[in-house]
Amino acid sequence: MTHDFDVLIVGSGLAGLSAALHLAPTHRVAVITKRQLIDGASAWAQGGIAAVLAETDSFDAHIHDTLVAGAGLCDLAATRFVVEGAPHAIAWLRGLGVPFTLENGQLHLTREGGHGARRIAHVTDATGAAVQRTLIEVVRSTPGITLFEHHTLVDLITARKLGLPGAQRCLGLYALDDATDEVLTFRAPQTILATGGAGKVYLYTTNPDTATGDGIAAAWRAGCRVGNMEFIQFHPTCLYHPHAKSYLISEAVRGEGGLLKLPESAGGTRFMPEHDDRAELAPRDVVARAIDFEMKKRGLDCVYLDITHQSPAFLHEHFPNILARCAELGIDITKEPIPVVPAAHYTCGGVLTDLAGRTDLPGLFAVGETTCTGLHGANRLASNSLLECMVFARAAAQAIAAAPAAPVPELPRWDDSRVTDADECVVISHNWDELRRFMWDYVGIVRTNKRLERAAHRITLLQTEINEFYSHFHVTRDLLELRNLVQVASLIVRSAQLRRESRGLHFSRDYPELAAPAAPTILVPPVA
Repeated sequence: MTHDFDVLIVGSGLAGLSAALHLAPTHRVAVITKRQLIDGASAWAQGGIAAVLAETDSFDAHIHDTLVAGAGLCDLAATRFVVEGAPHAIAWLRGLGVPFTLENGQLHLTREGGHGARRIAHVTDATGAAVQRTLIEVVRSTPGITLFEHHTLVDLITARKLGLPGAQRCLGLYALDDATDEVLTFRAPQTILATGGAGKVYLYTTNPDTATGDGIAAAWRAGCRVGNMEFIQFHPTCLYHPHAKSYLISEAVRGEGGLLKLPESAGGTRFMPEHDDRAELAPRDVVARAIDFEMKKRGLDCVYLDITHQSPAFLHEHFPNILARCAELGIDITKEPIPVVPAAHYTCGGVLTDLAGRTDLPGLFAVGETTCTGLHGANRLASNSLLECMVFARAAAQAIAAAPAAPVPELPRWDDSRVTDADECVVISHNWDELRRFMWDYVGIVRTNKRLERAAHRITLLQTEINEFYSHFHVTRDLLELRNLVQVASLIVRSAQLRRESRGLHFSRDYPELAAPAAPTILVPPVA
């Protein structure tokens, strides 16, 4: 079956739903998502959205903080574009009904690591969930948007892949329908990838199970360049508990005075002042490396984040979800510190785009964590990610609306007549587990040449196995996600091997110093 639309949007996080709402008044839009609309990483965002809203703040100050966190690799034009678009983005969300936390009738602004001012608009400590719930309600009632939940992207369809004459362009995509186990054809002159990051390439991550790098891998296979894939942000404070699946403890806890301490068995003292003058409010890469250092030096399972100096009333008001989740696990954060460890959190690199979200492939746009816009550089500043989603979603929608309509030829249906059902599905689960473990061990917070070489070798072996599976067996969601994760892992390792310095989120024991001049890492795919 072939579905025809004006615009295809893959992904239902803040980037995808924002783009859909901007386009719906004038275009027939399909939103394709591999689980339910709420299941992406946007709904997991706790802290908030950075925006210059206070009279004592300024665009230049926000830009400065972003550039400092980005360790010399932020693109100034992209940074200014996003920062200056922030107030409009917040106003747009408020207009849709997002219930931001107020204080005395005004937006309550909190502060997070790396920010020199209070500029984080939030909905208590569950901003992403509140924003997503609001947008989903609006999207479901908006004519012009058709939703395809439980549909997994298989691959993009391009003119070159079909052997068509003329210019290379994106013509649509194939997607696996979970309900029917059938691969469907989607045709449109414009496609937007809003598939999020690739945190599931690591054993420990704050990301949901959907974060498997689908858009990055598909764009690479279609001939798009990727940039800065070595910069994987590890969030410093993930709840450490055997029954907590990578539950994030918001940056805002440190913004409100939370202190990082060693366990009582190791003295119970603060350690961040020994690593950076900004202490707990240093950027995430600094804090994550400091925790990693202290844990390895002392043989610790975790460190502790202490917010007990704040009153129970304050914690109930500002961090109700964190307080409740910890209480479920027997941790009373009003009286005792929270056990935390770093975990893979955000993919700072991705598909290269311009300021309108255009990729190298005509007809293909990308928005959100799946991209490399130049905003994040070598390290993302806290709460700039949801902001980037909205600003670039609006820009991409405007570019698509201004583009002349381009006819799309008939597309072939997916051919699976020469494949069979897999008889050894256990191979997929074992490969998935192996990949995530060696990426954690060899391509984590601290890297070495030898570790990267080992990872590259094992990735090559896995790619051979997975490509054989893909060629001979019916596709499944697990196989598609594993295929994408292994491709993304390869891009991360190759990018890390090319960067012979330590900068931002990439720290190498073999190259501990900064190199000059600062330059992005750009990988160019073979001809698709």
